[in-house]
Amino acid sequence: MKIKKELTHKFYQNLGKLFYAIAAIDNNVRDEELDKLKDVVKKEWLTTNLIECSLKTDIEHSIINTFKWLHNDNNYNAETCYNSFLTFKKEHESLFTNDINTLILKTARALATAFSKVNKSELIILAKLNMELKKNKL
Repeated sequence: MKIKKELTHKFYQNLGKLFYAIAAIDNNVRDEELDKLKDVVKKEWLTTNLIECSLKTDIEHSIINTFKWLHNDNNYNAETCYNSFLTFKKEHESLFTNDINTLILKTARALATAFSKVNKSELIILAKLNMELKKNKL
């Protein structure tokens, strides 16, 4: 995924917003969810060949720090963060390749199952995300 440096940070910040929305959709972000996100970022995002090596440290900091900031601030609800991600996605569709979308969904599902079974609100947001990521890819 070749993207300009200035867009890189925004892309990964918006992934942090999305992943926060997944964790916060049930109005309770747990430590297990942040731990799972850190684990998936290290094991999946930092090891993939979809992303330039020079950007990999930016990825981890941008995703994790955005997630933590949103959680610590407590002024952002899940729907607002999810909608912000969707706005970014619509403005930058070319960044969302099939492979990146697959990785996004894999990460989102891991977060939803990090604490216990997936609840109804998590199922709904995962289904919405799945449909959104499939748009314009058919």
